[in-house]
Parts: sequence; C-alpha cells; structure tokens
Amino acid sequence: MRYDVATAINKGKRAYQEDAVATAFLKDHALGFAVLADGMGGHAAGDVASNIVVTEVSRGLKARLQPYALKDEDIPVILKEVATAANNSIATYVAANREVSGMGTTLIAPVLMENRLHWVSVGDSPLYVFSEGRLRQVNEDHSMAPQIDLMVRTGMLDEETARNHPDRNCLTSVLMGAPIPRMDCGKDPVALEPGDIIIASSDGLQFLSDKEIQQVVERYKEESCAELAKALMAEVQSLEDPEQDNISFAVIKVS
Repeated sequence: MRYDVATAINKGKRAYQEDAVATAFLKDHALGFAVLADGMGGHAAGDVASNIVVTEVSRGLKARLQPYALKDEDIPVILKEVATAANNSIATYVAANREVSGMGTTLIAPVLMENRLHWVSVGDSPLYVFSEGRLRQVNEDHSMAPQIDLMVRTGMLDEETARNHPDRNCLTSVLMGAPIPRMDCGKDPVALEPGDIIIASSDGLQFLSDKEIQQVVERYKEESCAELAKALMAEVQSLEDPEQDNISFAVIKVS
C-alpha cells in the first residue's frame, strides 16, 4: 500500500484562522497519520488551542508509531494517550494564561497502517471514507446535530427547522483542559481498498452537503490528492456564504 496525501486550509469569511492541520507519512512503510484541530474561543485563544493539540498529537504519534513493532491493537491505546496528553497541555497553558480560560478545540486524527484506518476524534470534525462510489462519515459527531436529526426522523421537527436550529453546532465534547466528556476511538479499524479516499476535515467543509462533497470526490477520484483538495476548496468558496467558517482538511488516497 502507498498513500497520496494533500492538505488545504483557508480562513473562509472569518477574520482569523483557528484551524490547524498536519500530516506525516513514512516514505518506506505504509504507515502515517493526519492531525486536524478546529479551535474555539476567539482570536488568540482558539488558534492557540488548535496549534497546541496538532503539535502535541503529531509529536506523540511520531514518537510512538514505530512500524517494526506496531500492532493494530496498539494504535487505539496510543491515540487515546496522545489525545489525553494534548488535553493536559491545554490545561497547563490555561493555568499559566488565565486570559484564555475557556479556549478549546476539536480533534480528528486518522492513522493509516497498510489497508486499515484507525482514528481518535473529539468534537464535530468529520472523518469521511469514500469507497465504492459512496461517501460516509465513520466517526462520531460530538455536537447536538445527531440529536436534532433524530427529532426529524421521529417527526418532532421538520427538516428546515433542524437545518437552521441554533443549537445544531453546540459541541458535547471538546478538548479544553478539563475531563473529556466523549472520545471516539474504536478498537476495530476500517478496512480500506486501493482507490479509497479518506478526508479528515473541520466542519467548515460541511457548508457543502455530504452529497456535494461526494460529487466532487467522484469527479476527481482519479486525479492526485492535490487536485482533489483544490477542487473541494474551490467548491466551498463558490458558495460565497457570508458566514463561511474556517476550512481545513487532509485528503489521503490509498493506492
């Protein structure tokens, strides 16, 4: 297995950038990872939180993902530990800088080893897998959106009300130096096939619907990840939404 990898980031219509993203893949081994964080807390706070988490998680994964001794069952343990360590780093920073109390960030960190996908996530940053012509989100959404969508399915809300619900994007779990309410890190990896595409993103990409994202991926699935990333960003920007959030994502193709 080999991986083609690309990242993209844009501040959208916001005054500043609170997303951060990084990737690292070994040249001679089918092993690597992406780390993405979507900060919250305003200027000089959300960006600090996201950069702390991307830096600390990347450092921890580089140190511990050693290809010669690594087993599948080791990866979820490592992911939970590096996420917890990054959360502790936020706590340390806030303790020394009280003016940023309340800052926090989401986290999504997929790890690919051969044809298997592991991940840890906290918050609402989605992890998509495009396989056999279908795009699906594989990680949990730690926001109020799933509960609101359930109310639509049970007839308690109509779709338009649910789509514009003021609580839709309220997070139910986040890294902010306090105990982490929910962390998604399953024991069983997702099996991948050649041609499958993984997208780890901030929720800024979700100004596009899943159907619209899938259509772009379908059109560019034979192109390089750099071209696919460029096309996805162009599609978001073509919306010209005045409320467009920061956008960041990592695109990984298995070949």
